[in-house]
Amino acid sequence: MIEAVMKKWHLHLQGELDGGLDELLADDVEFYSPIVFTAQKGKDLTKMYLTAAGNTFSGGIENENGTAFSKFRYAKEVLSGNHAVLEFESEVDGKYVNGVDIITCNDEGKITEFKVMIRPLQAVNAMHQQMKAMLEKMQASA
Repeated sequence: MIEAVMKKWHLHLQGELDGGLDELLADDVEFYSPIVFTAQKGKDLTKMYLTAAGNTFSGGIENENGTAFSKFRYAKEVLSGNHAVLEFESEVDGKYVNGVDIITCNDEGKITEFKVMIRPLQAVNAMHQQMKAMLEKMQASA
């Protein structure tokens, strides 16, 4: 099941998934940020955080041929059962960012949990500042 969900996830990142995050996320999805202590619960909050993160990394994803549309790229992908771990690399404010997206889906093919872990500390701090600014901007325009 996770293979089909990850195929849709990559299509979404390329802007090619009809329905986008609404198609991917379960209504009761939980999002775990590397910055916020508690889980963010529900589709609307998760969409807000994932959209802000995408805007923070600004741009597309490196494709399978290695052609970069931005500095964000998935370096490794491990799939098992209803779980995926996707290691990513990027750059924010000139700081190298290395992290993983840990994704769990249900048997209906919807993401029920999305957890992001980031390293090193300088990257966490840079992401915190960028995400805070992006979320404030998104909330002001809503």
